Amino acid sequence: MIETKTSNRPRETRSGIIGRPFDRIDGPLKVRGDATYAYENTLEGTAFGYILGAAVAKGRIAEIDTAEAERAPAVLLVMTHRNAPAQPDFGPAVTPTVPEVFTRARPALNSERVRYYDEPVALVVAETFEAARAAAGLIKVRYDEEPGLYDLSGHVADAYAPKRTNAGFETDSVIGDFESAFAAAPVKVDATYRTPFEHHNPMEPHATLAAWSGNELTIHTSAQTLANFRAGVARTLRIPPERVRIMSPFIGGGFGSKLIAHADTILAALAAKVLQRPVKIALTRQQMFANAGHRAEMIQQVRLSTDTDGRLTGIAHDVWSATSSFEEYCEQTAVFARSLYAAPNRVTRHRLVPLDINRGEWMRSPGEAPGMLAFECAMDELAERLGLDPIELRIRNEPARDPERGVPFSTRNLVACMEEGARRFGWERRNPTPGRAREGRKLIGYGMAAAIRPNYIGAAMARVAIDGDGRVTARLDMTDIGTGTYTILTQIAADSLGVPISSIKVELGDSRFPRTAGSGGSWGAASAGSALHNACNALRERILEAAQSSEASPLRGANAAEASFADGEISVGQRSASLTDLVRRIAPDGFEAEGSVAAGAATQSYKAYSQHSYGAHFAEVAVDCDTGEIRMRRMLAVMGAGRILNPKTARSQIIGGMTWGIGAALMEQTVLDQRYGHFVNHDLAEYHVPINGDVPEMEVVFLEEHDDKANPFGAKGIGELGVCGAGAAVANAIYNATGVRVRDFPITLDKLLPALPVIAI
Repeated sequence: MIETKTSNRPRETRSGIIGRPFDRIDGPLKVRGDATYAYENTLEGTAFGYILGAAVAKGRIAEIDTAEAERAPAVLLVMTHRNAPAQPDFGPAVTPTVPEVFTRARPALNSERVRYYDEPVALVVAETFEAARAAAGLIKVRYDEEPGLYDLSGHVADAYAPKRTNAGFETDSVIGDFESAFAAAPVKVDATYRTPFEHHNPMEPHATLAAWSGNELTIHTSAQTLANFRAGVARTLRIPPERVRIMSPFIGGGFGSKLIAHADTILAALAAKVLQRPVKIALTRQQMFANAGHRAEMIQQVRLSTDTDGRLTGIAHDVWSATSSFEEYCEQTAVFARSLYAAPNRVTRHRLVPLDINRGEWMRSPGEAPGMLAFECAMDELAERLGLDPIELRIRNEPARDPERGVPFSTRNLVACMEEGARRFGWERRNPTPGRAREGRKLIGYGMAAAIRPNYIGAAMARVAIDGDGRVTARLDMTDIGTGTYTILTQIAADSLGVPISSIKVELGDSRFPRTAGSGGSWGAASAGSALHNACNALRERILEAAQSSEASPLRGANAAEASFADGEISVGQRSASLTDLVRRIAPDGFEAEGSVAAGAATQSYKAYSQHSYGAHFAEVAVDCDTGEIRMRRMLAVMGAGRILNPKTARSQIIGGMTWGIGAALMEQTVLDQRYGHFVNHDLAEYHVPINGDVPEMEVVFLEEHDDKANPFGAKGIGELGVCGAGAAVANAIYNATGVRVRDFPITLDKLLPALPVIAI
């Protein structure tokens, strides 16, 4: 079920296409199999590559024998550090600026050093994939192995404070005197939670087809941000970005793992250059676990103190996270706590422990996903200690302004989300005493958690054109990672120009199109959509200017200030004309215009207001009192996320996030072997994610909201909001059902069963 509450706010345009639940424009293509993904592209003469990864996690290659592989049938090239084209050094662990994290050179096979398990040590290219894979098994490598560090807990004492966290947030924040407030508080919670390594696992593996034409390189790949890929490839190959074309019109999921170029892209480009023919490489599912990023393991200490009425006097959130020894990544895990609840004394800190593994990367809802899993459980623990309802505790600590920045909120409907969710979920039926609600041998529990996610906007440009037949084409290098971007942008263009959906063609995923911020950070619709909206406005102005002055125009001399575009017509006072007929008369070759939007951080609105999306998650679980088996029964999410551009695609985003929350709470965990530094469960047989049988009835409700400080639509990002707090709601429901508080995620049977209460038959 999905609802969007209505209000008396007037529509921005007469056509009203924005806000309606249109089916996905790209849906029929995908159903028919006509949407071409990276590995499905074909070029004449394509050769196939297979990567051989290191069998140790740290050391150097002492000897590598490729002779047998080179003699194998159909083999065209065996590339190692000895014969790979020259590339720049990787460089320092921390880049001077945040953008350079995405665009730095990422060389492959440029050294005998091994920095992490399964790092590429050789590439075999052959006439077929099977021949390349078989030949890779013939390569003999001898390593000088070195001892490495693979244990976060055992090296917390070696933790250091990074200069910044992801996206440039301050590493620490300190307001007031937390330690004194905590020591003096009559009620307090001091709890430590552990969240494990996790891996993205998009349905489409990382894959690349690279082809050179003279000095020009074309890459078909699966990329969330084309501009970043282009810059990173160009720097690695030491060529101008203008000579690199990235094409990625369809992407089978990314979740942050496709924001930068990985080894498949770099090696395909290098091999294609050497062989002077197209080369195609895909990472296997197993290779993705080491070579395509992950969410790092973390230890989180949350300390909360209140007065006897439940008003917070202090908030402290300390995070120790694993990072790579050669490239730093610090997830902004505690940053959300700086804006969520009011308290006069506050501390958030991030510390890193360098391990000999590959770098962590951006994974859906970076910061909030692991951080809220801990923090919102701590709030639940505090509510119980106070004898307060968890919702009432949160309401009592609702801030009037951003608690740390001191600026007003652009909009903030967190309390409304919680209250509406409580009403719909039947929260009054929740037994506040854990372990008391039963259905036969099942223990029943209710849990809830708040959700918060910053609203971002990135710099973007768009180009839009209308031809003499009234067909509109919009072009952006924006990507659709399965979220419905084609559909949203089609709606925006149709709404802005007052024409039907069928008149619009949106072309995405080509770096030759105007640059956008790409897909990531929940900024896609706002960023690319705002640029397209501005481009359409510029196109309207060009059409009106010509219509006023052209002798062939039925609107000659009309007052442009009175013009409106709706229902395929331009109306000025009592005069109107078909848009298609008008363009055909006054400009048979059509019109073209561009529009852009600046990054939100550079605008006064983002400096003057605290901008976030909010929500409340509710969960009901059943726990078998004999076996400890946990079953989800239902979930509800109530969201305040600005104007909803398409309720149908928005609902899908939130449901996907809620499903991620189930995974984080109950099953997702990658195990790092602390002896050898490799991820043990590196496939989908042993890395467990929620499947259909794990997912209960889910309800999504959007509250009517319009944030006029955010963008022209009043919309906010939602792609990651659905994850934020969802796992904590599940964990809190399990505690309510059983009275067992598991702080080491995921909550698996071995952690729950020994502490379950004994219930007589």
